[in-house]
Amino acid sequence: MYSVKSVKDIQDLNPFIVVGCGGGGEKFSNLEGIETVGYIDDNVKKQGKQFCGKTVSGSLEECLKGAPDAKSLVIMLPIGAEGSALKYAVQAIDAGLNVITSFRSLSISENLSLKKFADSKNLVIKEIGPRLDVVEKIAGIAPSKSCEVLPKISYTPKAPVIFVGGTSQECGKRTTTKMLGIASKERGLTPAIISTDEMGLEEPTDFNFRAGSLSAMDVPSAVLCSIKYVEETKKPDIIFIEGQSSLTENGNPHPRGLSAAILIGAAPDAVIVGHRPNHPYREPKGIEEEIRAIEAVEPTKVVGLSVNLKNASSDMSLEYFEDKYNLPADDVYNNGASKLLDAIFEYLEE
Repeated sequence: MYSVKSVKDIQDLNPFIVVGCGGGGEKFSNLEGIETVGYIDDNVKKQGKQFCGKTVSGSLEECLKGAPDAKSLVIMLPIGAEGSALKYAVQAIDAGLNVITSFRSLSISENLSLKKFADSKNLVIKEIGPRLDVVEKIAGIAPSKSCEVLPKISYTPKAPVIFVGGTSQECGKRTTTKMLGIASKERGLTPAIISTDEMGLEEPTDFNFRAGSLSAMDVPSAVLCSIKYVEETKKPDIIFIEGQSSLTENGNPHPRGLSAAILIGAAPDAVIVGHRPNHPYREPKGIEEEIRAIEAVEPTKVVGLSVNLKNASSDMSLEYFEDKYNLPADDVYNNGASKLLDAIFEYLEE
């Protein structure tokens, strides 16, 4: 009812003041037939500086002094900024401006009082929605509302972060992550083990959450929040994060974006790659392809291989993998992860 479906729906509301001097604000300003006369951002580092040819203001009152001909205000703020979005919507309507909101910051359907307030002033209020109606049309089903809910955070870990990836699903990532934690504890270290799967129930895992239950936009934030949480509550010497699926697996493309999202959230200092040769029901492209993909996505280094020998042919010894890929390799299920932990620390010391 309130959704903007075309730029033509809002061109008659020109000129606009834009709240949010980031990617969303710039995109809106570049829409065909849209005129912007002012910008607002709560970030003091942006205020007074140029953005899209205009000086950024710190409040609506200040912006209106420089742009008295503004007819409407558009709110382009991220998830987590709903309080600011609501503030600006109320201020704009009170000042006699039409309002366009973004689904990332403020839903009209959940704030009908805003619609009533705008109606009382004979003003227009609409939202640039998530277009789930289009998703439902092409896929036959869609969520009832936007799945993106977590705030975006920035955090630099104090402890080294190790990502455990793999060439496919069910290749040993969870076991490898657990065994690295056990090996660390045996050396007197305090590890933190973060499982991104609902089956990460075994000690010494600190906690598990199913990353696949989240939107792709929220996964990196959830991983980073996990790192921040364990550092605040446990003060670990090293952090291990279990990956999911693979960046390169054939025949099952759907989880590959999940794998990339976890890797990006982890931003690891080093990586261990798991591999299950002759996988009975997965189609891994291979170790070389996975290493190339991981190191292309993140500025990190693969330092060891965790080889699941359950289905390996007789000629596939650990020495075979070490010689072929010039990396330390071990069967953590039978041998533990001490050898791979050595490889991690040797690389970190470099």
